[in-house]
Amino acid sequence: MAMMRLRREDPRVVGSFRLHRRLGAGGMGVVYLGSDRRGQRVALKVIRPDLAEDQEFRSRFAREVSAARRIRGGCTARLVAADLEADRPWFATQYVPGPSLHDKVAEDGTLPAAEVASIGAALSEGLVAVHEAGVVHRDLKPSNILLSPKGPRIIDFGIAWATGASTLTHVGTAVGSPGFLAPEQVRGAAVTPATDVFALGATLAYAATADSPFGHGSSEVMLYRVVHEEPQLYGVPDALAPLVQACLAKDPEERPSTLQLSMRLKEIAAREAQGLSEGRPPVQRERIEQDRPTSRYTERTERTERTGRTERRTAGTPAPRPRPSRTGGTRPQPPRNTSRTNGRQGTRPGVRTTSVGRRPANPRLLRQRIIVFFVVTLIVALGIAAAQQL
Repeated sequence: MAMMRLRREDPRVVGSFRLHRRLGAGGMGVVYLGSDRRGQRVALKVIRPDLAEDQEFRSRFAREVSAARRIRGGCTARLVAADLEADRPWFATQYVPGPSLHDKVAEDGTLPAAEVASIGAALSEGLVAVHEAGVVHRDLKPSNILLSPKGPRIIDFGIAWATGASTLTHVGTAVGSPGFLAPEQVRGAAVTPATDVFALGATLAYAATADSPFGHGSSEVMLYRVVHEEPQLYGVPDALAPLVQACLAKDPEERPSTLQLSMRLKEIAAREAQGLSEGRPPVQRERIEQDRPTSRYTERTERTERTGRTERRTAGTPAPRPRPSRTGGTRPQPPRNTSRTNGRQGTRPGVRTTSVGRRPANPRLLRQRIIVFFVVTLIVALGIAAAQQL
């Protein structure tokens, strides 16, 4: 996470915490890096002076603290201390080292499918804990997700609300971030856990494409697209696209639950980490991998000679089935009792190998030479006989 020096107007001490750096600033206030007397580092959020006297903002700040207290598990930064009655209310949470998902993508580019799925699975589990506490985040987005060494953490519950509450707020308060808001938030309908699922789908699309699935534009344009247009998922890996599409359904009832999302993303993450595609069984992929060309002729032929017969004659092992070729259709497996290598491996078809990797004369070539020898000998004999008769 980027840090900045303290400014002249920034406090140096808040409560029992000494402040060291600025971590960021938002509509409600400034977040600082601080530490207590034992050296424990915290992220300390202080309301801006001009808002500290506004009861609406104090209430919103109190909601954030209340939400942080109710949520259990490691999905969020643990609340350490708070003072809601101070001239400038503040609260401190455990400091989470690591960049935000937004900064990670901005600096390093899009993430691979396996990493996107892994982050999504952890966030889904985190949202299960958030929703079990009766809280809806309402502003889940890449900048509110920190990638710590122990896994992603959800932060900033400044506009969190109880499940079922309306998203409408008084003038001057934010309701979320365009491009990651759910359609029901735009319409002012009740928020539910499905609201956060929509935002998570948009966040995963961003991690995979470095862009919002609803593009760019003014707030009005973005909100219109969220409600009336389909998301653009070009660039989202095929393994993730259907699930992200389901998360971004306009109707909250059609979106998967956070538990379903977590389980599905774990499966995708495991499969993608192994390099296996959706439609190809693991065994078939292993066979195709073994069939790829290699210049290590001796190693391959020795392995074929030693293991070919043993593997195929193991008791209870079914006969090998035809496997798909790169051009479609099928091609038969090699005969069980052969030790010949595939002609595409850079060797001549029909060459036999020994257990020590040496290549004796080619039997076919030897037969051809014998035939040529006999033919030439016969022609010479006939020529001699014809000369003697003259």
